Amino acid sequence: MRYLENVTTLKLDRDACTGCGMCVKVCPHGVFTVEGGKAEVVDPDACMECGACQQNCAFDALTVRTGVGCASGIILGALGIESACCQEPEGKSESSATSDE
Repeated sequence: MRYLENVTTLKLDRDACTGCGMCVKVCPHGVFTVEGGKAEVVDPDACMECGACQQNCAFDALTVRTGVGCASGIILGALGIESACCQEPEGKSESSATSDE
């Protein structure tokens, strides 16, 4: 699943990272990998800002604003509350990409 590009609040402090790999284990979308003894954010646009990585990082190497991303949008949608999350940005939908005939 892809989200909006370049909008995630996810931040990694590589100096604080010990390379334990917990972020890799708990991330539901494969945002992280561990290389050279440190975590790497390999797919930031796949981050749904659920906060699992931050909550499970014992070294405070990760921060993310939960409740602002697609995880929040999915939960709100399940509750019947409209959210702008996980929708195509205006002008980017498949129907707008086709020409008028």
